[in-house]
Amino acid sequence: MIRFKIKELIAEKEFNERRKITLQEVADSAGVNRTALSKMMNPSYQYSTTTKAIDSLCAYFGCNVEDVIVYVNE
Repeated sequence: MIRFKIKELIAEKEFNERRKITLQEVADSAGVNRTALSKMMNPSYQYSTTTKAIDSLCAYFGCNVEDVIVYVNE
């Protein structure tokens, strides 16, 4: 199963920038739909997304693909 690490990335960015970051801010800045981000954050959805969305999240968080998604063996 693929798991998105959006919550962890937001928490790390909040800590580094010493401010609150909303999901809407991430959506607006990264150009990814807020509803899609919510679904990515909920593992029960098993949400499928595009490589463009993953690329946009990597650019926003300044990270690599493996920082955004991870494979979890069930």
